[in-house]
Amino acid sequence: MTKEATPMYAGDAYTPSQTDELLWWLATAEKELIKDCVVDRNRYRIVGMSVLATWIFASLAWTYFFSTVVDNVFLYVSSGVFMGFVILTIDRALIKGINQFNKRKFTPLLFRGLLALTIGTFMAQPAILYMFDKEINMQVSLDNEKRKLTKRTELDLLYKNRKDELLKEKTGIQKELDLKYADVNTAREKFIAETDGSGGSGKVGIQDIAIAKRNEYQKLDAEYKALQGQQQLRITAIDEELNQMETTIKKQEVDFLNYLNTGFLTRIEAMNNLLKDNAALQFRYYLILVILMLIELMPVIAKKLLPVGVYDEKVKQREALEKIMAEETADYEKDMKRLYNKLSMQQDTETMEEFFRMQKEEQKSKLNHFGKDWKRNDENVQGFWEKIKQQMIGRPEN
Repeated sequence: MTKEATPMYAGDAYTPSQTDELLWWLATAEKELIKDCVVDRNRYRIVGMSVLATWIFASLAWTYFFSTVVDNVFLYVSSGVFMGFVILTIDRALIKGINQFNKRKFTPLLFRGLLALTIGTFMAQPAILYMFDKEINMQVSLDNEKRKLTKRTELDLLYKNRKDELLKEKTGIQKELDLKYADVNTAREKFIAETDGSGGSGKVGIQDIAIAKRNEYQKLDAEYKALQGQQQLRITAIDEELNQMETTIKKQEVDFLNYLNTGFLTRIEAMNNLLKDNAALQFRYYLILVILMLIELMPVIAKKLLPVGVYDEKVKQREALEKIMAEETADYEKDMKRLYNKLSMQQDTETMEEFFRMQKEEQKSKLNHFGKDWKRNDENVQGFWEKIKQQMIGRPEN
């Protein structure tokens, strides 16, 4: 049984599907040329699929990133799609610059590599945040607790000098009151000992010595009460200022708690803290980073790895043909404009000659009429010539 041969020139009979046209557009292939290249059709489908995969991945990655910093669904989805489109545009521009006739073959690959390193490093972070969400949330909680303690320490240091000053003053006042109270207590004990005979003169009852000791005791007690009343105002003021400081510290702590969040930068910091002490996570982080870089480089790598086919030769020939046609078109238009100007000048010359022929007889008749007037009026020659110049002699074009 013989196998039917495929016609070599079957481009006119082949109708690409919309999917093929989309993939070719992504791969920057010209539909009018690629449809005639049987082998290159599939190659550029592969390149187009790699560009499509990178486009979808970039859109999803950027959408997830924006979702960590923006609450509006429409805003972060549209922003993610836009950034994905930016990556798509860059990929298509770089792929278009890679062909066998381009002298700067490695420039697009080098540029794309640097771009992929930057984007891949950045996009690896949202990917890890998504993959290790539970662990990072736990680390965020620990980091926030540390931030609370750090904030409390900073606030204590901020008010420490004033607190120490007030507490020292309060301690000094209390010490002074205690010393004064000790003098009052000593005087009272001496007075009591004198009255009950257990001390002093040994006489029971209120005697002169007992009265003197009572007066001394009462005097010291009055001084103590006066000092206590005076210093109590200062102690109260100190306590109020200390309480006000504590209230301010607590308010600032509450305000600080409102700034604690689980946003992108907070989670990135938590991830970095996890990476410091977790070798397993470090390995996976760099592995994901490499994978993402390969995904970013995939369209350019695919274009470089796939062999060169007939399509590139067709593109070169088509560009050369279009260049020749453009030059011929320019020459044709130039010749046509030159011919137009030549024929137009010829026609205008004939028209002007005919115009002056028609005017010649009229000029003669008009000159005879002026001559008769000149003879009849007996004017001088100079006046007659001036009249002729004004009314009959033509002026040159400016």
